[in-house]
Parts: sequence; structure tokens; C-alpha cells
Amino acid sequence: MTAETDIKSAHAKTKATTVWTLVLGFAADPLARWSWPDPTQYLASMPQFVKACGGRAFEHGTAYVTEGIRAAALWLPPGVGQDEEALDAIMAHSLRPEITDDMAQLRLGMAEHHPAEAHWYLPLIATDPNWVGQGLGTSLMKHALKRCDSEGTAAYLESSNPENIPFYQRHGFQIIGEIQHGDSPPLTPMLRTAH
Repeated sequence: MTAETDIKSAHAKTKATTVWTLVLGFAADPLARWSWPDPTQYLASMPQFVKACGGRAFEHGTAYVTEGIRAAALWLPPGVGQDEEALDAIMAHSLRPEITDDMAQLRLGMAEHHPAEAHWYLPLIATDPNWVGQGLGTSLMKHALKRCDSEGTAAYLESSNPENIPFYQRHGFQIIGEIQHGDSPPLTPMLRTAH
């Protein structure tokens, strides 16, 4: 089990490896693979998606990684959003036409569920499948939530995999709705108040 002291902020030299760890970690994610079922398209689009969703965490020192970058979490501080323009571009050129409207509706639902008050947002957390089950995700989560609690700030995420919901609940997140459109897999928005 990785100790919390082994958590570091990713920097420019480790950014690419951090992104690829997340790409590997989401390779069997229901929503990611619904978006890009073709493996070649997934591998071409997902790194761009990771950067658009959580890339600003690198600028703020809140892209956290475990030893060896075996797991990573991109946290966006209060007031920092995803790169919506980049997300629009990725969706426009990479999605199958038949799911474009469903994805647009999912993104609207995500925007509607984001808390109005200041909060930390976790768009992406994953472990390289080779290292799953060793407590790396728990270490990453504890590290970030300690900061949320010390600041008295809520944390928010959307779970794209129903199997991960109990993990988030163990860390104090509560389900606040469901986002689903057409034949998309469900997204589960979850909120954790500061402890």
C-alpha cells in the first residue's frame, strides 16, 4: 500500500506518463468505451480528452500521482474549470455521429449537477490496471480530501463506472443524482462536504 507521503504533484516531465496512466486506467470504463468503442479511436482520442478534462490540474500542482506514476488523480481547484473549447473540438471530430446528441445532453447534465458553491472537482482518477488493488486510489483520494477538509471546501465528481461508486462512498461522497441520455451508460454525480 502506498503511503500518502508517496503522493507527489506531477510536473512537466511526468505529464505525458500521467496522462497515459489515466488512459490505461479508463480502458474498460463504460462511458469512455461507449464514446470510443474502437480501440484505435480510443487511444487517439482519450489522451486529448484527459488533457481537456483535467489538464489544468498540472498548472495548479493538483495533478497527483503515486510512486512510479502507477495511479493518478487530476483535481481542479475551486474556480478552475475544464477546457470546454478543447472538449467541444474532441467531441466534434472523434465521436460517432449517432451519439453526438447523447453526449451533448450528458455534458449539459454534468454542468447542471456541479455545485454552485466553491468546490474541488475530480474529473479523473485511475490506476494502471497492472497495479489495481494495492490501495493506490485510496492514497490519492485521502491526500486530496485532506486538503479539501483543511480548506473547508466540498469535493465533487461524476462516476462513469457504477463499480466505483462504493469506493467514493467510503471516502464520504454521496450520490446526488443520475445523468443518462439515449443509450449512454449512466454518470453518477457525487458530492462530499468538507469533514
